[in-house]
Amino acid sequence: MPLETSSRVVQALTRRGYNAEREAVTLIAESETPELALEAAIETAPGDALVLTADHVREALETDPVPDPEQIDDGTRSPESTAATSSATDPETDHSGSSVSTGATGRESPHDTGPVPSETEGSAVGDRSPKTPVVANDMTGASTGTGAYDEFVGVFRDRYERLSGQLRGRVNHRPADSIEAMGGGADVETIGLVNDIRSTASGHWLIELEDTTGTFPCLVMKDRDFADLVDELLLDECIAVSGTLADDAGIVFVDAIHFPDVPRTYRPSTADRHVQAALISDVHVGSQEFLADAWGRFADWLHTEEAEHVEYLLLAGDMVEGVGVYPGQDEELDIVDIYEQYEAFSEHLKAVPGDMEVVMIPGNHDAVRLAEPQPGFDEELREIMSAHDPQIVSNPAMVNVEGVNVLMYHGVSLDEVIAELPEEKASYDEPHKAMYQLLKKRHVAPQFGGKTRVAPEERDYLVIDEVPDVFHTGHVHKLGWGKYHNVLAVNSGCWQAQTDFQKSVNIDPDVAHAPILDLDTLDMTVRKFT
Repeated sequence: MPLETSSRVVQALTRRGYNAEREAVTLIAESETPELALEAAIETAPGDALVLTADHVREALETDPVPDPEQIDDGTRSPESTAATSSATDPETDHSGSSVSTGATGRESPHDTGPVPSETEGSAVGDRSPKTPVVANDMTGASTGTGAYDEFVGVFRDRYERLSGQLRGRVNHRPADSIEAMGGGADVETIGLVNDIRSTASGHWLIELEDTTGTFPCLVMKDRDFADLVDELLLDECIAVSGTLADDAGIVFVDAIHFPDVPRTYRPSTADRHVQAALISDVHVGSQEFLADAWGRFADWLHTEEAEHVEYLLLAGDMVEGVGVYPGQDEELDIVDIYEQYEAFSEHLKAVPGDMEVVMIPGNHDAVRLAEPQPGFDEELREIMSAHDPQIVSNPAMVNVEGVNVLMYHGVSLDEVIAELPEEKASYDEPHKAMYQLLKKRHVAPQFGGKTRVAPEERDYLVIDEVPDVFHTGHVHKLGWGKYHNVLAVNSGCWQAQTDFQKSVNIDPDVAHAPILDLDTLDMTVRKFT
């Protein structure tokens, strides 16, 4: 197999069990005899090396003589053909081709995803020097919940205390038991979790709020200009209301509804240098519909000059297809063993440049508990996916990348938000709008007992205490992005073509897109690799 492209060099190294720095790949691809250079570099590298560096390649290229080409095994031969020094190789998939870059305006422009030749032979494509991301809110290894009733009470009490703290600067909170002692006609401001929502016979809305002292009913008249906000409410979220007590002091007539929300004056942080991050999710290796060729084009592009500033890869869950996730899934699996799925994913991940920082959180198809927060993968799976030494953290997690806070959440609760809210406020076609609602509520999974499973812990890890600069989700297999109060919300689509199950529930996925985020400006370009 002639190694005339960076993609083929990466594939050959992957088969030999190596990752590689991008500069190392470039040096091999641009050498006079790439096959010989690759073999010599592997011979030069220490026996325990997992990453082939540019220094390994330079040392190999300076060594004389190079190996006999008849003795080279680039990973494509069978043991029998290697022993016979045959030159026959297995067919290869060429990942060269074109991709599409889509900016915030929605305009598309073609880009060549093949390797870009350097000005001088053997020169480096670039020099990635990523800093290690700092992760907050990672509860991996810290789970304490047993499912006892008092633990659920504790987690909701924690939710209330933290979210009410964000609202107390805007209202003069009166607890439920204190309101009961007030006289009719008094002005009231109170904070509580939404315990119930129902309409009256006259079409008004009755909202029951609960705090740590009890519950109190609040009435929103249908003709008030803020009445449409009731359509946005979910059970168990925390809100504040301002209003007036009825004459008998038995109900509050609501004049305003307040959410914890992101301040309109929020100004995000940015990196102090030009550096980029690729935001992807829902790879689904193991599915018959996994787009291996598109992934190969993406990985190949990461080795080009055009991608030299892409130093971070943030994966928001569902690395594999999993087993038994939905009815009839076994008929759509290409790999039926869960561990073999992760081994295959690891091989695909090796095609990504070895000098990139990788951060991963699990999703609902991954081999972790379904209840959120989801701890990061166990040690056995971490060992399988150790090639890039990725940071594997819980779902959700706040990841600081070059000074930019990226809230990574797989996004199961988006199903709940889209099902409960009006289409103009949350839909699968515009998933970022559903994400706006989670930012507004300052909680990634407000409603308990529906589509989203919640595990009781010592604290509510799903509260958004700190406003993120970027909110990154997946799960719904749809591409969408926009800004809410200056926070960039991105749902990154998927790498799996439409399955029979998705057809049955009318999901038309957005496939093989890679949102590329400029961390210094928070501008974004979406590249397409189909």
